[in-house]
Amino acid sequence: MVEIAEGCVLTSVPATTRLVLQGRPAALAAAATALGLAAAPPMLRAATGPGGVALRMGPFELTVLPGGAGREALEAALAGLPHSLVDVSDRNVAFTLEGAHAADVLAALCPLDFALAAFPVGMATRTVLDKAGALIWRTAPQTFHIEVWRSFLPYLKDQIHEVARGMTFDLLAVQ
Repeated sequence: MVEIAEGCVLTSVPATTRLVLQGRPAALAAAATALGLAAAPPMLRAATGPGGVALRMGPFELTVLPGGAGREALEAALAGLPHSLVDVSDRNVAFTLEGAHAADVLAALCPLDFALAAFPVGMATRTVLDKAGALIWRTAPQTFHIEVWRSFLPYLKDQIHEVARGMTFDLLAVQ
C-alpha cells in the first residue's frame, strides 16, 4: 500500500486466476450459473457470486475472476457448449486505486468520466490509461480495481505517481 497523494492510495492485489470467456448467450448463461449468478451481468457491469466475479466486457465476452472451486465449476458448466476460455493470469496483474481523489487521478490519464454518476459502482470497462491498456472496475464509491498487462505495470504506476504529484486537491484554491 502506497499513498500517492493525500487521501489516495495505490495497493497491489494478490495474484489470482483471471479467465477470459468468449461464447454465445448459452455459454455466458452457463458461466453465470456456475459462478452463482442469476444471469450474466449487463454490458460493462460486474456481478459477484459465491463462485467468483464476472465482468461483462463485450456482447459475447466475460472476464472471470473465479474464487475457490469457481474455475472447476465454470469448466464443468461449459462442457459441450461452443466457447473459448483462456487463462490470462500470467499476463495480467491488478492493483486498487482508492481514496477521495482516485477518480481525479484516473481522469488525468484517460478521457472517460469517472464521476460516480457517470461511472457507478459495479461498472467495468476496458480503456487506455495514458498509453497502457487497462480494465477498470469501480468496486466502491472511491475504489477502482485496475487490471493491466504485467509488462505495463511499472510504467503505469510511474504515471499515476506523476499525475498525483502534479495535482493539487485543494478545492479552496480553485476559484
